[in-house]
Amino acid sequence: MTTYTVSSTNFRRFWFGQTLSEFGARIGALGMSVTAVEFLHAGSEQVGILAAASTVCYLLVGLPAGAWVDRLLKRRTMMWAALLRCVAVLVVPALWFAGGLRMGVLYVSAVVVGVVTVFFDIAYQSYVPILVPDDDIAPANARLEASAQVTTLAGPALAGFLMQVVSAPAMLIADSASYLASFLCLTVTKDDEQPSPPRGQDANHLAADIAEGLRFVRDQPVIKRLAVSMGVSNFFATVVATLVPILVMRTISLAPFVLGLIMTSGAVGGTLGAMIAPKLRNRFEVGTVMAGGLLTAAFFTASSPLAATVGPHHKVLASAVLLVGEFGLTIGAVAFNVTQVSLRQRLCPKRLLGRMNASIRCVVWGSMPLASLAAGWLGTAIGVIPTLWIGVVGSVATVLPIITINRLIPQSTPQVQVPETVA
Repeated sequence: MTTYTVSSTNFRRFWFGQTLSEFGARIGALGMSVTAVEFLHAGSEQVGILAAASTVCYLLVGLPAGAWVDRLLKRRTMMWAALLRCVAVLVVPALWFAGGLRMGVLYVSAVVVGVVTVFFDIAYQSYVPILVPDDDIAPANARLEASAQVTTLAGPALAGFLMQVVSAPAMLIADSASYLASFLCLTVTKDDEQPSPPRGQDANHLAADIAEGLRFVRDQPVIKRLAVSMGVSNFFATVVATLVPILVMRTISLAPFVLGLIMTSGAVGGTLGAMIAPKLRNRFEVGTVMAGGLLTAAFFTASSPLAATVGPHHKVLASAVLLVGEFGLTIGAVAFNVTQVSLRQRLCPKRLLGRMNASIRCVVWGSMPLASLAAGWLGTAIGVIPTLWIGVVGSVATVLPIITINRLIPQSTPQVQVPETVA
């Protein structure tokens, strides 16, 4: 069996393809939001529905997708998903240029992209332990997360600038192209994964596979607590994130370019968070690093409603508050994420990786469409700013399930150490 390390050409191919994909996705996320708000005049409820459409798929197909991913070859699954995302995104600018773009098209595109993204993401998180040896899992995740954050340094800011020259829907062409680039890089990535032993294809066998993954998450004490913490965290983070485009472009009346700068500021913080996560782990226990990351993110989440209170009369100050807030928020969020992903991958048997990741994502991402709809409804009913404060208060509670997690880790596995350095 060939061993591919984080320094191998093979891993760099995979890493490069994923970086290009993330670059386009960052542009696409901004392009979709601005298209809805500025070009199709969407309100809070419509923005909430659009955000829900892209994440509701984890509730609909997340669990069976995990069972299927464990049966299929991970790289091949990602290749098909990349091609389907390429086509689904390209429909939006095509209809815009043809004069037939409506909110319904954005909803359908978001759902289709969301469904195939479920398969891609589950396969992606399950692929890293297959592609590299156990000792390289944490460095690989740190590099992948760092590059994902680096892409947003240029992505949203460039998108915001280009939207002054071309239309927001046109920016989605870059998103579509990035998925094609991801497909091409995956075609030249090599691995030694073997097909899973044949299993029954009927509903009973599929249900048994799903149940096995759910039981593992339920019975594994560390992963269970992480699932609860991430579910709460994503719910309230989504409440805030759903209303940020409305806050920036409507409440404070800032240009789309500023929204791009805010996302770029978050990318700087995210890059720093990915870089310091292994160093923090060398100095502190895993649970301490994760709890500190969540509390840091919660503290800086308050920047959104604070900016809104000064925004109408002090736009420069409001912009500065949002920039600093997004920077600090993503430092904490990414430091938490890099640490918890590596920990989960080490605690889970390889044959269950797909179902474990699917079960986690069903809980974590499954809360997001509910949060998006709640944000849209509350933003209309009580206002954007009060809803943002609800998100801030709720985000503080995300740390509660993992406060005592350090004492559980040694009982779960003797191999939870993260390598000392990331080359």
